[in-house]
Amino acid sequence: MVAEIILRSIGAFLAVISFGTVLELPKKYLIYAGAVGGLGWMVYQIVEIFSNAAPMAAFLSSLMVAGMSHVFARKMKAPVTVFLVAGILPSVPGASIYRSVYYMIRDIRILSTRYLVETLQIAGAIAMAVFFIDSLFRLGKYRGKQP
Repeated sequence: MVAEIILRSIGAFLAVISFGTVLELPKKYLIYAGAVGGLGWMVYQIVEIFSNAAPMAAFLSSLMVAGMSHVFARKMKAPVTVFLVAGILPSVPGASIYRSVYYMIRDIRILSTRYLVETLQIAGAIAMAVFFIDSLFRLGKYRGKQP
């Protein structure tokens, strides 16, 4: 099981690097963006195994991805989105939205609704995690500047 998680995380790492290449990310940031995505996917898998809840896994992995993106952005003097957009890619609920549309086309409304709700929960969890970490970093940035 551990080997499977590591192998999938390496796959996510390579996928994020490939996605970064398509997005024309500067080459000096590709490895860092891949590391963010690979580690984020590792956290996602571990949390999903123990909690069996995709929205919780997406939230916690997105917290880690957003945090690492802010740290790398400051370290590398680059925009946060360079690491965040590519790094969040493995957590995006593509399978859930696919299943939702698939069952909608097949007119199986119960399953379609179930997967649509799951998709919205995962997307909301990702958005909340990114917002939360961004707010924390902004608070830290302005903390010392108040009179």
